[in-house]
Amino acid sequence: MRALTQATYIATTSALLSFGALYTASANEELAKMAENPKDWVMQTGDYANTRYSKLKQITKENVKNLQVKWTFSTGVLRGHEGGPLIIGDVMYVHAPFPNTVYALDLNKDGKILWKYEPKQDTNVIPIMCCDTVNRGVAYGDGKIILNQADTTVVALDAKTGKVVWSVKNGENTDGGKGESGTSAPVVVKDKVLVGVSGAEFGVRGWLAAYNLKDGKLAWKAYSEGPDADTLLDPEKTTQLGKPVGKDSGTNTWEGEQWKTGGGTTWGWYSYDPKLNLVYYGTGNPSTWNPVQRPGDNRWSMTIFARDADTGMAKWVYQMTPHDEWDYDGINEMILVDGMEVKGKKHDVLVHFDRNGFAYTMDRATGDLLVAKKYDPAVNWATEVNMDPKSKEYGRPQVVAKYSTQQNGEDTNSTGICPAALGTKDQQPAAYSPKTGLFYVPTNHVCMDYEPYKVSYTAGQPYVGATVSMYPAPGGDGNMGNFIAWDAAKGEIVWSKPEQFSVWSGALATAGDVIFYGTLEGYIKAVDEKGKELYKFKTPSGIIGNVTPFEHDGKQYIAVLSGVGGWAGIGLAGGLLSPDNAAAWHGAVDQGRAQGDQAAVVGTAGLGAVGGYAALADYTTLGGQLTVFGLPD
Repeated sequence: MRALTQATYIATTSALLSFGALYTASANEELAKMAENPKDWVMQTGDYANTRYSKLKQITKENVKNLQVKWTFSTGVLRGHEGGPLIIGDVMYVHAPFPNTVYALDLNKDGKILWKYEPKQDTNVIPIMCCDTVNRGVAYGDGKIILNQADTTVVALDAKTGKVVWSVKNGENTDGGKGESGTSAPVVVKDKVLVGVSGAEFGVRGWLAAYNLKDGKLAWKAYSEGPDADTLLDPEKTTQLGKPVGKDSGTNTWEGEQWKTGGGTTWGWYSYDPKLNLVYYGTGNPSTWNPVQRPGDNRWSMTIFARDADTGMAKWVYQMTPHDEWDYDGINEMILVDGMEVKGKKHDVLVHFDRNGFAYTMDRATGDLLVAKKYDPAVNWATEVNMDPKSKEYGRPQVVAKYSTQQNGEDTNSTGICPAALGTKDQQPAAYSPKTGLFYVPTNHVCMDYEPYKVSYTAGQPYVGATVSMYPAPGGDGNMGNFIAWDAAKGEIVWSKPEQFSVWSGALATAGDVIFYGTLEGYIKAVDEKGKELYKFKTPSGIIGNVTPFEHDGKQYIAVLSGVGGWAGIGLAGGLLSPDNAAAWHGAVDQGRAQGDQAAVVGTAGLGAVGGYAALADYTTLGGQLTVFGLPD
């Protein structure tokens, strides 16, 4: 890469950041304009619509086979590396899991470190992060890099120097005492930073908060459950499937005051429609995992929210999995597409691939449900989503009694449930190509046994109440994942490419007719629009990061973080393949419940993932690294 003088670098960067300062009151205009430049990657999902699509086309399906490693960078952290870097001009911003180090790297000098920020956090935060100490990336706005730390501190760093501009506590405390943690990537919308919270497995009541980009002051905060004043729902104006939600809908489907420890955390991705001025996101599982202890629909866990970006008021909501019995968090990304024709009528839609195994296509202005279909044939916990507007069951999944942990009851092991608790897709974001009109989706092909049991709530302590075992879905060759192409207008799989393990990396679609993704064994792969594999390269560790494109000095590059971990890789990342460590994990989580022999103890550790993915240890090991690929010079 061509080297510039330090003076030129400073001048270029200063000009860019000064441009951002002119648009403080409307940072989304700045970011939307910057996102139109395909050379950069200024948001974790590429754009406000969360499409993860790149207009770069230098790398094509004809030459992608020639990709080679150009340079690498070690993060120095041995946990799961989710998310990906931001690229703004000549600078790449790279993040890491706990302790959430952030690096600014000079692209003119093959990743020379311009500055490094390493926050000091209470190590008590580590054990309250249920599924590894991951972080999904930083955000940019108004000359600032925004980091959501594991301890819930939100920090704005000067993009030129790495110095702290402002810092605010998003959670109630930062020592893990309430079980609150931060794993999600913030997003800058207008003059605000939006950020959620993790911790439903500790009884945290979820929220989405908006902080002023300029100084970090709280602008609004919307809880997932609680009275209308907390949830920012209008009983008459906020609708679900066209009908007003009614007064205090966030409390009246809970028993007593269970909503106060109700879960519904917001650790996924956030999209934004500037025309409607609406922010879209999903909420996670209700607490506890034992459904018998929390009768009712448990609103508004497992819900898609459409909120006004300025006030936080909800325009519409849709609960995908009422009274969740399987931990099917609804936090996965909402992908926005304009003018999709569904059943002969065009809509500006929201497309969401839920953990529960159903893919939803909705009119994003009204919240009307257009399509709801299974995107893995193995899904069996429900037969369908009722699509009859005249039915009392409209919009609800039709639960199969055999797989209902509620109906089977406490201390009963419900077997053969598909998908497993980690869903047909977890947070790993899909991509959309306007060239093909298809969505490219990393998926899990995994089922489970699930036994709920009674637990009690103590602040800062695990509040789970279920023993889970995971294994490959029946049939086939035992593969635990598929990479699929999806037609969201019809609700159909166009093609499916099996993978040995779950596909836990974020996908990328490009104008060069190449789609990229990573595998848990550590391969970055490229396929064409028909799913034919064109290229693969094995990185030093399993990939759960998101493939990221950029152009520098006239050449296109592909970057990806490797570093196995996350929920699927928690056995490796957390050392839980060791019987002693697995037993210690159960001792901390299970409130004294016995889990059986040593094999059962190991197999059910990590909320069921350790046994399901035990074979992963034969293919990869820990190590955080950024790898940058390009075509030969």
